[in-house]
Amino acid sequence: MRIRPGFLSAFIGVQLLLVLVLFIGRVVPAAGQTVEHHQHPFSGAARWAEIFDDPGRDEWQKPDEVLRALALAPDATVADIGAGTGYFAVRLARAVPQGRVYGVDAEHDMVRYLGERASRENLGNLTAVLAKPDDPGIPVAVDLVILVDTYHHIPDRERYFRALQKSLKTDGRLAIIDFTLESPIGPSVRSRIPVNRVKQELSRAGYRLLKEHKFLPNQYYLVFRPETDR
Repeated sequence: MRIRPGFLSAFIGVQLLLVLVLFIGRVVPAAGQTVEHHQHPFSGAARWAEIFDDPGRDEWQKPDEVLRALALAPDATVADIGAGTGYFAVRLARAVPQGRVYGVDAEHDMVRYLGERASRENLGNLTAVLAKPDDPGIPVAVDLVILVDTYHHIPDRERYFRALQKSLKTDGRLAIIDFTLESPIGPSVRSRIPVNRVKQELSRAGYRLLKEHKFLPNQYYLVFRPETDR
């Protein structure tokens, strides 16, 4: 695959290009970007799909293990914020055959592509949702909201996640997966959010930590639940 000249100074090879584009703004500010990234265009979703869904990503993203750790019921409802071309959304839809998955993104072409992919792969329980700047647009309260490589992009996280509680059922969960400071791949270190800061921010936003999984080589994997007095 040919890499555009603008990437050559920082990355060499398709695998590292995959890592870069995952972090430069899959969603609008409310669902994922830092100031330096949030205006990156993501039209031409079919082209991006070759990168986002590159099988080489499975080696370090470990999607099957990520889903097993969630122990989702077959009829669970899930929202994948920053779903892009559906790397996790498609897997989630297959994991909850009697449930419903909302693949949320703010890029029109990504939403179009994901909707067409769901139809093409006969995933009637996967719905693509176009996010608004301050609202992911999840139509019903869900059992799980998951953000993969998206948390570090959100500019006003405490406000955003406090508002997000209305999209979670009383016993709903919030899963955050993002890159550690020590990871050899990922966005620039200055763009990453340390794991302890994530815990602190979400505590202030009204969440308590349920589990911290440590099997991902480059990312932290945290699962939260809103406090019961909301």
